[in-house]
Amino acid sequence: MDEIESLNVRWIQGFTNKKIEFVNNEMICYTCGHHICFLNLKTKKRHLLQSPGRGISALTADGSSSIFAFSEQKLSPSIFVYKFPELALKNELKGTAKLKYTCLTLSDSGPFLGCCSSLPDYTLTVWNWEKAEPICKQAGVGRDIISLVFNPWNWLQLCALSSTSVIVWHIEKSDSITALKPRVVKLPETDGSFAERPSYASYTVQHRTTETTLLTSSTVTPSAVCWTPTSEIYVGCVEGFLLHVDPENLSVSILYNPKVGDAVPELTKFSFQGLTLSKNGVIALGKNTEVYSLEVGGQVSITRTWQLEKPVDAVKLSPDNNTVLLTSNTGEIYAFNPEQSEEIVKVLDIFSGNFLAAEFLNTDRNICVSLKDSGELQLWSSEGSCLGSLSLQAEVTSLACCPAAHYAAVGTAAGSVLFVDLNVYEKPRVVHQVQLYHTAVLHVVFDQEGHYLLTSGSDSHIYVLEAKPSLRFSVIGYTVVCGRILSLSTQCLKEEVRVLVLCVGLEDNDGGGSLLTAFSLPSRGLAGSDYVDRHGRLSALRGLTYEVPHPLHSCSLGVNEAFAYCNTKKTIQRFHLIKDTKSISSEKIKIKPVQEVEGHPLGPASLLLSPDCIWLASVGQDGLLYVRQTASMENITKLQCHLCNAGGIQRVSFSTDGLTLLTTGFRDDCLVCTELRTRGLDTKRQSTCQSLKKTLSIENPILMKLTACDQEAPWLTHEVRGETSDVSKQDEGESCHKSPSSPPTWLENRQKEVIQEDNEKYYFEKKKLKETVKQLSDTIQKLIVENESLPEEEFSLTVKEQRRLDTMVEQEVALVRAGIEQDIVEKSYLYDVLKRECWDSMMIKRTAIKAFYSELAVQNFPLKERTAEELEDLRRVQNMRKIEKAASSISGFAEQEDEKAPSCALTGSFSTQMGFSNPHLYDQFSLQSTEQRISQIILLQDVIYGIKTAFNAEFAALQRQKVLELQRVRDNNACIREIMLKLDMNQELWEPCLTDAEQPENVLTVDDSEIKAEMFFTPENKEEEERWTPGEGNHSEEQVDDGRKQAIDEIIGVFEVKQVDILKTEILPPEFVLTKADAQLSEEEKKAYEEYEKNLKDLNQKKEKYRNSLESEMRKLMKSTKDGTEGFDEALFKLLKKKVKCTIAINQEELKITYLVDSVLEDEDMRNRELQLKSKLEEILAQKVGTGEEVKTHQDEVQRFQEMYDSIVAEDKELDKNFRKDFLNVPNTLVDQLYKLFKRRPRGQKIKTPSQTPDALNQILKAMDELDDPDKMPFSLNPSVWQKFCLVRRSKIESEQKVITHALTLAEMQAFLQRRRDEDNAFQEEINNLSEAIENLRRKRNCHLMDSTVQIILKQGQVEPPTTELTADPADTHLLLYHKNKPENLRRIIRTLAEQKIAVMEQRKGVHKRIIQLEWEHKVVKKKIEDVSDKSRDVKMLRLTEEQQDMTRYSKSEQGTRIAQKASMLEKNMASMTEAQQQSIRQCTKEIKQISKQTDVKNKETSTLELKLPDIRVDVAQLRHVCEAAGPEHERAKAKERHLELAVKSNLKALVKAQAEELTALFAEVERLTKKNFTSVYQLKYS
Repeated sequence: MDEIESLNVRWIQGFTNKKIEFVNNEMICYTCGHHICFLNLKTKKRHLLQSPGRGISALTADGSSSIFAFSEQKLSPSIFVYKFPELALKNELKGTAKLKYTCLTLSDSGPFLGCCSSLPDYTLTVWNWEKAEPICKQAGVGRDIISLVFNPWNWLQLCALSSTSVIVWHIEKSDSITALKPRVVKLPETDGSFAERPSYASYTVQHRTTETTLLTSSTVTPSAVCWTPTSEIYVGCVEGFLLHVDPENLSVSILYNPKVGDAVPELTKFSFQGLTLSKNGVIALGKNTEVYSLEVGGQVSITRTWQLEKPVDAVKLSPDNNTVLLTSNTGEIYAFNPEQSEEIVKVLDIFSGNFLAAEFLNTDRNICVSLKDSGELQLWSSEGSCLGSLSLQAEVTSLACCPAAHYAAVGTAAGSVLFVDLNVYEKPRVVHQVQLYHTAVLHVVFDQEGHYLLTSGSDSHIYVLEAKPSLRFSVIGYTVVCGRILSLSTQCLKEEVRVLVLCVGLEDNDGGGSLLTAFSLPSRGLAGSDYVDRHGRLSALRGLTYEVPHPLHSCSLGVNEAFAYCNTKKTIQRFHLIKDTKSISSEKIKIKPVQEVEGHPLGPASLLLSPDCIWLASVGQDGLLYVRQTASMENITKLQCHLCNAGGIQRVSFSTDGLTLLTTGFRDDCLVCTELRTRGLDTKRQSTCQSLKKTLSIENPILMKLTACDQEAPWLTHEVRGETSDVSKQDEGESCHKSPSSPPTWLENRQKEVIQEDNEKYYFEKKKLKETVKQLSDTIQKLIVENESLPEEEFSLTVKEQRRLDTMVEQEVALVRAGIEQDIVEKSYLYDVLKRECWDSMMIKRTAIKAFYSELAVQNFPLKERTAEELEDLRRVQNMRKIEKAASSISGFAEQEDEKAPSCALTGSFSTQMGFSNPHLYDQFSLQSTEQRISQIILLQDVIYGIKTAFNAEFAALQRQKVLELQRVRDNNACIREIMLKLDMNQELWEPCLTDAEQPENVLTVDDSEIKAEMFFTPENKEEEERWTPGEGNHSEEQVDDGRKQAIDEIIGVFEVKQVDILKTEILPPEFVLTKADAQLSEEEKKAYEEYEKNLKDLNQKKEKYRNSLESEMRKLMKSTKDGTEGFDEALFKLLKKKVKCTIAINQEELKITYLVDSVLEDEDMRNRELQLKSKLEEILAQKVGTGEEVKTHQDEVQRFQEMYDSIVAEDKELDKNFRKDFLNVPNTLVDQLYKLFKRRPRGQKIKTPSQTPDALNQILKAMDELDDPDKMPFSLNPSVWQKFCLVRRSKIESEQKVITHALTLAEMQAFLQRRRDEDNAFQEEINNLSEAIENLRRKRNCHLMDSTVQIILKQGQVEPPTTELTADPADTHLLLYHKNKPENLRRIIRTLAEQKIAVMEQRKGVHKRIIQLEWEHKVVKKKIEDVSDKSRDVKMLRLTEEQQDMTRYSKSEQGTRIAQKASMLEKNMASMTEAQQQSIRQCTKEIKQISKQTDVKNKETSTLELKLPDIRVDVAQLRHVCEAAGPEHERAKAKERHLELAVKSNLKALVKAQAEELTALFAEVERLTKKNFTSVYQLKYS
């Protein structure tokens, strides 16, 4: 018997969280389910590491140090840090995370790890993973952080990326204290602009809050970041922006804006998904299939472009910066070297989708086949490499591999089974397909020797197919079990194949089945007619049905026994089955488990027996694989293969030898191959393999000869041809409905064949039946024609058909009635709401009164009844005003009320003139508090209500007057009609009536004339109408009305009977008038005829007189009607004028209310802002207190450490001083040599941080071993002295290192303290800003309360606005209001004072003018005296020349002669001078000509030099570069000297300019003083 040694994972395939990291230059790692896979990019070799915890949540790696870390998936998870390639656990970090870690990152410059946890605390923690100690942490860092990246060159900077912000976290250290300080990067808006921050805000305050600053939806969305070698950050955004961020000063610059005009066309619609910095630039990828290499300089440009097959969403760079790795979320991994070649190599291609099933092929190489839910079928080698794949382009559900041939059967959701040839691993092909169901194929099972293929769907049908390709995969038949199938398993014995089916019983309702159906199939000859009937059903099967006590979810058949999993009891049960019987028994056999062992705690689970029935494997939702021996089921070997959080394991399968297993997960996209190592070897297993090899050698060649199906997936595009039956009835009475687009199943085709055979067999009988049916049809047609001529009542359907039609009609009627009723309910609800809000709530409805002779109409003011709260507020305000007035009158500050009413100009409306002013109203100039303004609003609303109420009263009176007027018009018209009737006149009378606007209640009633549809009466309405009859009371009322009318008519008739008789009276002429002529008349007849004429004349006169009186009465009535209606129109016009005045007054009051409401709201807004600033100030003060305490604490620590440092420095200096004292016995010459050696230090690592001190000290001490070598000892020195010297030197070096370490620590602490001080100062500045803002807001609020808006009514023409600014801003307009008498009095006083001032000024001017004139005369006399004295002095001092003295000796004639001689001499001199000038002019002209010629020559030379100038400039630039490279220090010295000379020169120029300006000012002052002392006559004249 075999024994299990171990259960190990051989290989794994999948791609779980789509994140890949470099662990060194050639090896990458990624998460695959419960494992971490390591893939060598060159050799494609893999390594696996199983998570020591429960699943893998986040993964990160540091390629430079070959360290990787990951977190587990459980409550209070841990972080595991491993070393590659040893795969040794370095440390387990147990943090404070409650649920999981969202991001991990490792630093390239030290043993540091950053992690961010999810809710509830969202904590960012930085660890020292070597010591497993948290360095620092910060809670509440944000709930949407998607990436953490350390600065590769400075581990003290950490960039956190979220979907809304970019935060740079700075790690600040002070000795043993470490703190995390965030700095939020201000991102630009989507249009490329930057929003301004509030003036009182500071970043220092914002970053102290637990939640970082959230960006608005208008800012760009960051999606990728990468660090630069200068410790700066490139940020890529979804909108296509590329930003450059300086983390020190948080300056943000836009490197690329896709919305500018000169944007790169390829990047205008680019969305950054990944960034990495390579040697040649920035590699960027987006949502498309292009990858760009960008040159980021003054302007972003594309240097190289790579095209991919599919889009990628992540990019990684190897530690040596040579390999770029691209990954997609569909499982593709690409790698390329951007410097060596343009070719992109696909490293890994794991098709996206979850693995549905996996099976082993019957080969010695353990080739396995997997199937994904996307329809991808793949072949895998024993090492886990993909050999080939085939896309089935269908929704697949199940998979099974045949033991007798190299092919796989795939069940689809469309109900077909596909047969895929797998002999050529690289090119699988579909060779056959059969349609068995119209629903999904859920189970596909081969027996162990490959005789049959059994399939089942969602119903109770099981189809049996030939499994061997030599029999063309023909369908043998089907059988039906007793319920829905949950599990299907087989066991191949010597002469038969046993099948066990787990079915759902009628009483099973928890997802399990309690019925086990077992039947046997012969190994050969099943396709004969002895087993299959003509309908395709397997009729001669031997089987039994077993009933178990508890529902089962999975079963597996062994030899005369079965294994099953019970989810109710969470156990695996073993059942013994009864021997075969000869026929199927309808009775259910109850069986109980003979053995029961513990199963999976998370069910349901699935079971599978190995082909040799030795091993039993079980998988469940816990992700564990259990393997146990069937002989001893208590012993379990288990392995965690898949994630419990992803649903666990879906399926498991054994290899042919039973030593290798495949498992597929539910949602982790993983396929795991495990190896079962055992002791011993079963001979039965070897014999079974030998027999199957013979079958394979026969069937595989036949399979390879089969032709492949069409590549366009015929199982998807199959069209139904021919006639198919809609329903194929089974023996049990079940029916299988198919959709019109699905192809017919094998059973439907079989039914067609049976029907066709029956048609051929019973052809003549059918023919006779058709003839009979035709006769019956003719008879029915005659009856139909006869029925059409009969009345409708005599025609009736069958009872069944009648009921069906009635039911259908009732259903339709019910639907229509329900829709109508719903519509009626909705409209009724809307009617009720509108009526309640707009009609019932109105105390006075909106009504209009129209004029009789014009279109003039006046409406009233609709009013709602004031609520109790409004009345209570009004009473409260009135009482408060009474108290205020009483208090002011008592205190003596009451204002004297004028006898007249207050001016409407000051009240701001005409309500005072109209007599509607409220005595409790405040003066507009005294509203200086919010409460007063609210009270004023309530009082003004009361004034408006009073105006509306008063107008509505007049409106109601006029409305009643119109009703009376209409009644009078109707009465007059009635009288006029009677008169016109008497006068036989036919004239249309004007009779007005009320319109709908005057009777708004008519809108709520619907007349029958408005209903266009025919009225429908329900039976209830009809019965109510039949029961209703007019009452006797109504008859009596009508009789009373008729009697009253008749009495009035009789009374009127008594007075008018005579007049009526007169108009109707006719005097008949005598009879003889008609029979006799005038000549034949007698005297009596003549007298009688004269009497007749006289009476006729009197009657006509009376008639005419009465007619005239009637016409006069009619005219009076018409005039009365016209006068009354015209008078009403005049009253209506007056009401309209009052309506206009009331409307103006109401609008003015509402305008005041609007001003007051705006003032109250603005005051409320300022108050809220003040409260907000106060809250902010309190928060800042609390933070300031904390910062102050931190500063004080750190200051004390720095002082303490300073003292310690001073003592250490003193000790170090003491060692240097005591050196010669330690070697007093040594000669001075040797001491000098030793001191030189004492000062010598080996070259070591330069220490920059205190953490580097131990490494540097060890390095120096190792180097000191070479200096301590005795060979370095001076000549003639004692070795003991040398040893002592070495010890002293080592102690000195250790002391120096200690001093350096403490100095660095002290500098670090001082820097930390300075940052805290800066932060404290920033808080103080923020407090000052907030305090100033609060004070400004208070001042503004007080000014707002004092400077209230006043409404003034001004007469037309009183104010003339300027023509330029007709719409001035009220906020910038300041008005002062005074009584008009005050300005007039002031003007009168100003005018009087001005006149007096002018008179005084004129007097003063005269006196001043006389004084100036006298002073001038005095000065003139004085000057004359001075001139006379000067002349007398000159005369006395006058000196003559010799010529003048000679001239005095000559007479006048001689003097003239001498003058003439001198004149002639002067003329000669002038002529000679003129000639000399002409000669010099001629000489100058010659020189000018010569200079012109020289100028032309110079121009030619200049043009030649201009042509040579570019080359000279190039030479000069080269020489300048050479000069700069050769002697930059010399040039700097010259430049500095030149700069000093220029500075001195500039200073001298400035001094000269200043002195010149001073001199000019002095000259101006001299001139001014001169003019002041000596006034000119002109100035005196016009002064």
